[in-house]
Amino acid sequence: MSILNILKEPNKLLRQKSAEIHVIDEEIKNLAKDMLETMYNAPGIGLAAVQVGVLKRLIVVDISKEGEKKNPIFLINPKIVWKSDILVNNEEGCLSIPGYYGNVDRYESCKVEYLDIEGKLNNINVSGLLSRCIQHEVDHCNGVLFIDHLSQLKREIIQKKIQKNNL
Repeated sequence: MSILNILKEPNKLLRQKSAEIHVIDEEIKNLAKDMLETMYNAPGIGLAAVQVGVLKRLIVVDISKEGEKKNPIFLINPKIVWKSDILVNNEEGCLSIPGYYGNVDRYESCKVEYLDIEGKLNNINVSGLLSRCIQHEVDHCNGVLFIDHLSQLKREIIQKKIQKNNL
């Protein structure tokens, strides 16, 4: 396993839609393992393949706290098939936008359909932080960043700071 480079905003790849995965071969399994190692190293609780430069619908998440047993979830072609009516506003950050945070409305709970690392179709109902994390990572698969959910003013302030730091 190896630690991959995490793309940072304003990398244009982060704004592209990721393609579905049709074959779960060793290359995809190795990518998933490398993504998990990269996420833990960052450290973070979620990572989408696009964030490491691969336009595939693959995400890894693990919301276990430090000192707890790790509980990674690999989601291939994740699709949110149901969302609760309740929106919760909470602070988010992103490994592709390090050092910047903003409050984002997300559905408190949702149902996600996905293939696991062995290609088996699964459905899970998630809530709280896991729901927020999966929604955030599915957004990445669709070329959407958390800053896109902020007010135009807040988004522009963050984008200007990012541009200034990249000069």
